[in-house]
Amino acid sequence: MRPAAAGPPARSAGRTTAAGVSRTSHDGALSGAYAGGEEVEQVRPGSRPRPGAGHTPKQQTAEASRGSGGRGGGQGRAVPEPSHGGPGSASKRPSRAPSQPPTAESGAVSHPTTGDMTAADVPPTAPPAPASGPPSARDVAAGNGDAAERERRGGDRLRFVGAATRRIARGMDLDETVLGLCRASVPAYSDAILVYLRDPLPVGDERPTGPLMLRLRRSDRIPDDPHAMVAAASAADGRQQPDGDAAAAGPGAAATGPSHAAVSDGTAGAAEYVEVLSGGPLAEVLRGVRPVFADAPAARDALPELIGSGPDVPSGQRAILAPLRGRRRVIGAAVFLRGPERAPFEPDDLLIAAQLATHTALGVDKAVLYGREAYIADELQRTMLPDELPQPTGCHLASRYLPAAETARVGGDWYDAIPLPGSRVALVVGDVMGHSMTSAAIMGQLRTTAQTLAGLDLPPQEVLHHLDEQAQRLGSDRMATCLYAVYDPVAHRIIIANAGHPPPVLLHRDGRAEVLRIPAGAPIGVGGVDFEAVELDAPAGATLLLYTDGLVESRQRDVWTGIEHLREKLTATARLTRPDASAPLEPLCDEVLDILGPGDRDDDIALLAARFDGIAPSDVAYWFLDPRAQTAGQARRLARRALARWDLEELSDSVELLVSEVVTNAVRYAERPITLRLLRTDTLRCEVGDDVPQLPRLRQARATDEGGRGLYLVNRLARRWGATRLSTGKVVWFELPVN
Repeated sequence: MRPAAAGPPARSAGRTTAAGVSRTSHDGALSGAYAGGEEVEQVRPGSRPRPGAGHTPKQQTAEASRGSGGRGGGQGRAVPEPSHGGPGSASKRPSRAPSQPPTAESGAVSHPTTGDMTAADVPPTAPPAPASGPPSARDVAAGNGDAAERERRGGDRLRFVGAATRRIARGMDLDETVLGLCRASVPAYSDAILVYLRDPLPVGDERPTGPLMLRLRRSDRIPDDPHAMVAAASAADGRQQPDGDAAAAGPGAAATGPSHAAVSDGTAGAAEYVEVLSGGPLAEVLRGVRPVFADAPAARDALPELIGSGPDVPSGQRAILAPLRGRRRVIGAAVFLRGPERAPFEPDDLLIAAQLATHTALGVDKAVLYGREAYIADELQRTMLPDELPQPTGCHLASRYLPAAETARVGGDWYDAIPLPGSRVALVVGDVMGHSMTSAAIMGQLRTTAQTLAGLDLPPQEVLHHLDEQAQRLGSDRMATCLYAVYDPVAHRIIIANAGHPPPVLLHRDGRAEVLRIPAGAPIGVGGVDFEAVELDAPAGATLLLYTDGLVESRQRDVWTGIEHLREKLTATARLTRPDASAPLEPLCDEVLDILGPGDRDDDIALLAARFDGIAPSDVAYWFLDPRAQTAGQARRLARRALARWDLEELSDSVELLVSEVVTNAVRYAERPITLRLLRTDTLRCEVGDDVPQLPRLRQARATDEGGRGLYLVNRLARRWGATRLSTGKVVWFELPVN
């Protein structure tokens, strides 16, 4: 905000600064309309110096003699006090004829002003009024006028505090709260402000550790040379001139020094970090909680720690140091400063500073707690989603998750990709009803259940049936939708079962987008319903998109209209690529999210995209072998022939050894024919299946044991290996790198 131009203030009821903000003149009328108390920048509580502030003792005595009835000389005439920024318009003051300036011997002393009062404005002196007798009508009128003036100024202060606290309370985060304090205070209440907060800020019941450190979080209207404005403020109070100069200049001499034109938005002179020493003056002020003027005994030594030291440190009533106390402890401090062209603070302004500091501290506490809760909610949501997606053989995956809004980050949407035996992959997307921590917790339980059921290699409809039972065990109102699909890259087929979820969209390589027709089914948690699975073709190069309803449904459109928009968007995106190539997967996800308009984010969104590359039949070798003693040798010969056909003879020794060990273990316990399958992709994968459900375990064989070393060899020679239980038995697999 740009400062007002330099020069003596006008005597009108108000003036406008260069920034367009109405400022109160020295006559003290509140500038601008309150407009319901919302515009804080146009509201400034009137301030008037205390009687005798900045006067010599002799002047204060003369001032006190004028406080009852007759002023100046006892002629029964009430002399109005010159205004110093408080309420009251100059146009309301009675005109007076020019007269000679009073002297100290006559008992009349003029109040110090900032330059708009002259000797002609001071009424002539008169003999003192008689001590007895009824008050004159002029005295009664003057008393009534003072009471009305005080009442009006009190109302102005209340309206300012109400508007300022509402502005501070509007902030939801830390920066907005501190900004609200600064915007409400400058220039309506002070010419400059510094806001210090603890670093780091404690949260809730946390006990701070280490020394108390204050960090300058924000400052408004701080001068480039803060000592210049401080020196001018001190000169306005008559504290920078020697006694002789002060007497020569007179109590009504105009203040010297830089004007508001020197005020800028810099932070020069203010300490960025301040360590509050235990038992020091700043710690004493913060412990006292209440705002204090700069001339208070404790603040006189505490204020230099924040705005610098030296002879130019403000004192008197042109600076207020207000501690910021939250719900449990002091969390910072605010410093309010007024420049030389403005009246000093009044004692009632300490109450305003206390209100501003209290509401700011409570707002900071609220913002810190809200930030911690939002962080916990966001971490909870993120940890329940996959950190990274697997990259199974014959399939590429990409995903996106968007919360509903910054203020509601927790939802029940989730997605997952689970590798299955036989190079298959399970694709899952679901949506729990509601947006709360409970919804996120239920989502986590259902996702864990789906992973466990997928590990058992159950059909998709059976997985949804068990999820439905789990949701009913969690509660009667635990509802969710889910879509479960299993992709087989060898067979180029996909099996899908749906539980009340929006249908997936299949984008073919030629750019045609198709909404898959699958039974909708009932949501999970209804109970007593059957789920149906359908098997569809999954051609190579096609892309399957699974999503939640937040992507296609909003207040402006229904779900089927959104699905049609999604289909059109996919078709338009596919036209941007070559006809014989598929659209890149990651940019495709970003393009899909572009169908959301500015007002369409009513729900969180989970998106899972799967590109079906498949495995060519020429890269697959598959055999059924009877469980006989000669089966191990037969498996070695079949593996050697397949490697020769694929020009992978360099792997023959390792593959024959590992195949022999795994097949021998299967033959020992199997009763039905075993399966042997080799898959050539970027790696060579070998899978051996049998009808025994017990999974093998890696054990360290003793020196006297005749067996138990087969899996040890597999673990040492293979890049990866594992065993997965099936509904009909198990599959043991291992992988070797292909050069």
